[in-house]
Amino acid sequence: MEKNLASAADRADYLVDLSNIVRDTALGGIGPRSLRRLDLVVRALITLTGDPGVTLYPIADRSLLGGQHEFADPAEPVLLRRWVDRGLVEEVGDADERVLEIAGMTGTRVITGDHYVPYREEHPWLQGNTWQFLKPERRHGRLPGPGTVLLVPLDMGHRTAVEISRKLELDALKKQGLLDSRRTPLTDVVRRSWTCPEPRCSLYDTRSGGRILLPRMRRGVPTCELHGSALLEAGPRTGTAQLKAVIDGVCAARYTLDEGSRTVVGRNPGGEGIPLHGLLAPERAGRLSRRHLGVTVRQGSVRVEDLSSYGTRIRRADRRGRLGLWQQLPPGGEHGFRPGDELELAPGVVLVRSGRLFPAELSDVWRSEAGRTPPPTYASGVTRVPTVPKP
Repeated sequence: MEKNLASAADRADYLVDLSNIVRDTALGGIGPRSLRRLDLVVRALITLTGDPGVTLYPIADRSLLGGQHEFADPAEPVLLRRWVDRGLVEEVGDADERVLEIAGMTGTRVITGDHYVPYREEHPWLQGNTWQFLKPERRHGRLPGPGTVLLVPLDMGHRTAVEISRKLELDALKKQGLLDSRRTPLTDVVRRSWTCPEPRCSLYDTRSGGRILLPRMRRGVPTCELHGSALLEAGPRTGTAQLKAVIDGVCAARYTLDEGSRTVVGRNPGGEGIPLHGLLAPERAGRLSRRHLGVTVRQGSVRVEDLSSYGTRIRRADRRGRLGLWQQLPPGGEHGFRPGDELELAPGVVLVRSGRLFPAELSDVWRSEAGRTPPPTYASGVTRVPTVPKP
């Protein structure tokens, strides 16, 4: 197997998302992590190409070796460390990003089981890609030998903005330990602000007025990333929403709106509104009202109001991100504007609700995804939530 590992990406016939392969228990091998799975992939690649000397360039997260206890064979992490030291495995903080960086620049084919959904906006070439990725699959039955692995084309498909945003949110929560065993967010933690007992800690300083870092859960307790101390509850967590201005299908600008705000979008609304005239040719800008749309962020939801003389159309996204038909936004009164929904202010001028979800919206999203209502609190079970001492 070692003779098939290249010492540089430009010398390799294929890239390997090593962390993904080593952790894929469906491929066989013993334990949560096994280099045996890489060996099966190498054999499958030799069979596919007919070339015993075919070369691979493996890329791994640093966390792969950080979980040495999950290797059933204690010799495997030692071997993996030797490969890293010799340059036969590239070890990085984010293997997914590095794999896609190289694959995007060189066109080298990638062996993985990952669809890389969170990276679709940064790497649009992933959308609809049917040729550059191979997925290892374990086959049984009529194929020769027990535990045969085949490499099959992996269709990356198309992902909507809603799906990408939800996967980004899921990954962010997963990294902080904020998902329970059902992969449901610990909303009682996410929807609260937290402060560090260390007076000079800036990561969780609710007085700064900036974005407060999500806590990291350690042994069921929200914990400061910097000092390792249990965090203290500091009230409800305010949310933000992101709007994208999409002109003729291309994202031209992004705007972040804070909880409790009301913003007017239009040709040139003045004050602290969002002017769109600078993104459009004069004749197109003239088709927008000066004050076209009011956007209110309140109690974890976004609502919009048509203020225009020309009218505004809206189309709704369902839970899978599929868009419905355009409908006229009724004038007068506020209407919900959920992630993935689109508003057409003029032909080819669209506002899209995207980006990170409100903490208050997380429970709604995952409740509908799971098809059931989460328990009313996690504090009595998985999570122990410290309280602020009363003065």
